[in-house]
Amino acid sequence: MRKVIYDTDPGVDDAMALYYALAHPGIDVLGISTTFGNVSVDQATHNALYLCALAGRSVPVARGIAAPLQRPPGAPPAHIHGADGLGNLSVRAAVAQTADARSGAQLIVDTARAHPGEVTVVAVGPLGNLATALELEPALPSLLREVILMGGTVLEPGNVSPVAEANIWNDPHAADRVFTAGWKLTMVGLDVTHRVIVPVQLIQRVAQAHRHRATDTLLHAVRFYASFYSDLYPHVAAVHGCFGHDVLAFMYLSNPELFTLQVGRVRVATEGLAIGQTMLRRRAIAYSQAGWDDEVPETQVCMQVQHEACLALLENTLTRPWLDAAAAKD
Repeated sequence: MRKVIYDTDPGVDDAMALYYALAHPGIDVLGISTTFGNVSVDQATHNALYLCALAGRSVPVARGIAAPLQRPPGAPPAHIHGADGLGNLSVRAAVAQTADARSGAQLIVDTARAHPGEVTVVAVGPLGNLATALELEPALPSLLREVILMGGTVLEPGNVSPVAEANIWNDPHAADRVFTAGWKLTMVGLDVTHRVIVPVQLIQRVAQAHRHRATDTLLHAVRFYASFYSDLYPHVAAVHGCFGHDVLAFMYLSNPELFTLQVGRVRVATEGLAIGQTMLRRRAIAYSQAGWDDEVPETQVCMQVQHEACLALLENTLTRPWLDAAAAKD
């Protein structure tokens, strides 16, 4: 079992990733730290608690950072995920569990200290919780097993600017700290997430297999999400689906053989027209520009993915008998 802290801003694809992690027999979600991004941090915290409750799982959920470290905050993209982050649910069941008293960053630090060398942080939103955790515990890179993040892009055009991906763009200063911290780090960015289109029909089959409130909720959210992407991209409309994005970070954790990596130093532009750009040093030459010397740690960057195998893995994992029967719908 891979011990995981899930750092997230749910979000439709975040919800898909959470249910993949809870369903996978080799992943043990020890805690969830929330952040702003797809929704406010308060809504993200409520969504994480709600999704876990629907699935009949009790996982510590800690409210994390509410705004970028330095740049002004923006408005959540309600047109992509819905105002509530889950496709504008018409009804929500009551949730008994409340958020953990700790901050998201403190949850990460405490869990790493409790299980030194065993915990992986899978981060799929802006990276302020990880950057703050580094301030709380400078030895965190040696305490964690690794960090896997969904964010950034190298060759694929960005989704908030021609060169920037949304999670990195939302808090570029935090992201640059994370990329230069010195832990084992893998970036799962748009170069691969834009290659995996999840059909609505796949999630329909999952919902039909379980007939459960959790998978019905996921299907509702994915339908909303797919409508946005189908309106934006003709090739996605042809499938009538959505990009997998965050779930690919967990797929890399469970099945890294499905990805092709390039290793190099990554830095993030923190100002100007290219703010949020993830720049990969792809050639081993000496640059006149400072910030690219050998002291900068290397990052593993996912550049290619076996997309059909990822879709099969997603469906096989989510159709397993992983849901609490007591939480099934009437």
